[in-house]
Amino acid sequence: MHGYRKTIGRRGFLALTGALAATALAVPAAATAAAAPDVRAVSPEPTAPAVSADSGTANRETALVRSLERSAHPLRSTEPGGRTADLRALSTMVGDAKVVGLGEATHGSHEFFAMKERVFRHLVEERGFTTFALEMSWSAGLRIDEYLQGGPGDPRTIAQETLAGSPWEREEFVSLIAWMREHNRRHPDHRVHFMGDDLGAPQLGDHIFERVLSSVGRTRPEALPRLTELYAGLRPFDDIFGYLRKPVAEREENAARAQEALDLVAEHQEGGGDDPAWTVQHARNIAQTFAFATLDLADPASVTAAERLRDQAMADNVLWWQRHTGHKMLLSAHNGHVGYLSTHPDMYPRTQGAVLRDRLGNGYAAIGFSFAGGSFLTKDASLDGDWKPVTVPAARPGMNEHVLDRVGSRDFYLDLRTAPGAARAWLDRARAVYDAGSTFTPDPLPTLALGRAYDVLIHLHRVRAADAL
Repeated sequence: MHGYRKTIGRRGFLALTGALAATALAVPAAATAAAAPDVRAVSPEPTAPAVSADSGTANRETALVRSLERSAHPLRSTEPGGRTADLRALSTMVGDAKVVGLGEATHGSHEFFAMKERVFRHLVEERGFTTFALEMSWSAGLRIDEYLQGGPGDPRTIAQETLAGSPWEREEFVSLIAWMREHNRRHPDHRVHFMGDDLGAPQLGDHIFERVLSSVGRTRPEALPRLTELYAGLRPFDDIFGYLRKPVAEREENAARAQEALDLVAEHQEGGGDDPAWTVQHARNIAQTFAFATLDLADPASVTAAERLRDQAMADNVLWWQRHTGHKMLLSAHNGHVGYLSTHPDMYPRTQGAVLRDRLGNGYAAIGFSFAGGSFLTKDASLDGDWKPVTVPAARPGMNEHVLDRVGSRDFYLDLRTAPGAARAWLDRARAVYDAGSTFTPDPLPTLALGRAYDVLIHLHRVRAADAL
């Protein structure tokens, strides 16, 4: 995901596989209008109808707010460090989950990122969690984890190398990486790990090719010539936009080669052991990446299929990691990936969170974020250039956040599964929400039924743009 040969290729790949919006760059206008690829709309002028001012409606909303307040647990802070007594109820809500998805309503708000470090620290220290998984390249995640386990470098350099061009290239993630490294220094018997659960990458992906070839060369050298031949036509993979301009048939042939390579590697896992299992997983990530890259940007159905493949692949990677390591995991991604519903169900008919719930049952818990106004970072429609701040006003009547923001606590969280009846009925109906991916359009706002999308919701009164490195 982070090759350095071509800036456009690196940033394009990050937008495509990390922020999910690269399809908007190349889809013709008509197809874009029909498919609406991952443009999570944020609008200062919500299209939802305003709540009536008559006394009956006002009384019903007041009763609803009181119902929500009975379930709300105030947050002391979103900043990591200090006491975490206010998170004890959140620990109870998580229960015995092996994987906890923690979303973000935007890809560029300080409070979401800071809160992730705060929650992860708490789960590590109080509940024995050991892996932080992020919606980023599998291979880049390995590089971060190598540093956490004592490898060379410093947190800022590691963040610059692995997160360049992504929405997470922020001071908040430097802080997280630094804390994880220090935790491992102080607690060598309770080490934490970093995982990227997403598709592969350009330059660091080339390193994954080398890992696979080197391992097979040691364990089954007779298979190495054919594996080398299969991979020769696939590397380097350093310009995703350039690659997507290749004929679909050529890209499908390459995906078949990557799958054949995976099958070849998997055949030689006989005898078990740790190294063969990791080698197969590296080869699987290469195959996932090339399968995703067969999408036809002019065909909305193909784009939808690719995005479904991506969420399935991310879930499969998380499941592999959890089962292989036995770790309890915090999974960080956009709300639309950790939750059970997307604000764009035509584009994302089956989310990563839905797959994990189906496979893990109560072993998975989804925590979403909402916010009632403030600033965040996005890109323009071309997805080129830097992430820039956008400010939206306070949520208007008719939006989920307008009612949530009337709860007495400025910031709070609540278990949506156990909310009182009146609150639950309200939560289960779709309404306009603030929800921004790597781009946004001014109108209309998407809609979401919060109670059907998440198990737990963290609501913040205001957010600000995340801090650039």
